[in-house]
Amino acid sequence: MTRLLKYTGWFMGALLLLLSGPILLAANGAQPERNSWQTATRESAGIAPDPAQVHEAIVQVYGARAWSWRGYFAVHTWVATKEEGADQYQVHEVIGWRQHVVSSRPDDPDRHWFGARPELYADIRGEQAKALIPDIYRAVESYPYASEYEAWPGPNSNTFVAWVIRETPDLNVALPNHAIGKDYLGNRVGASTPGGAGYQLSLGGYFGVLAGVREGLEVNILGLSLGVNPLALGIKLPGLGELALRNTNPMPGSTP
Repeated sequence: MTRLLKYTGWFMGALLLLLSGPILLAANGAQPERNSWQTATRESAGIAPDPAQVHEAIVQVYGARAWSWRGYFAVHTWVATKEEGADQYQVHEVIGWRQHVVSSRPDDPDRHWFGARPELYADIRGEQAKALIPDIYRAVESYPYASEYEAWPGPNSNTFVAWVIRETPDLNVALPNHAIGKDYLGNRVGASTPGGAGYQLSLGGYFGVLAGVREGLEVNILGLSLGVNPLALGIKLPGLGELALRNTNPMPGSTP
């Protein structure tokens, strides 16, 4: 009986730790007011360079809080590309309510995600971006779950972005730990981390461990991840994401 109570206490403590971030966000009203997806803003956040004024190629990775209660747990991510000399961006993402979930279309890359302001995770420009774009297009076309979508544990929008990053040589971008679905590997148990120098093990996206130079160390329990990132001087908490002093991803002026 004592042992049972002990294990129950450990389980409840772990569950409380996993849910502490989402509970805190809900208590503080951190989610934007989004009563209806039809009326929620989709306007540009003014983050991306104006393509009419910037000739060079650009690759960007964004994320924003997911719609409704899911936003307390996770972000929705997407990839944007602009070819050299192009006057518009192409936005590549998975949208769960479509029959063919993959969407690649001309659009503003930094639109609010139905009321949630986007965050720029990575920004690659010039010759490096120019070399990446053809491989990004091929990765988008080869996504293996183009007609499948499961919000949890995947495949979902974050599974798609993680796939595109892994399948694009030299596009080394670490996705945040609360991009639930990024650890879904399908029938595989192991894979390289999106950030490049690292490896991860995952059991269907439900349980796993990840270690990488850009990502640091993450432990995934039921899709919720926590960990530490020494390079970024940060910690990772479920729902809250990474609380860090540095961004380890490529940005203008950073070392690739």
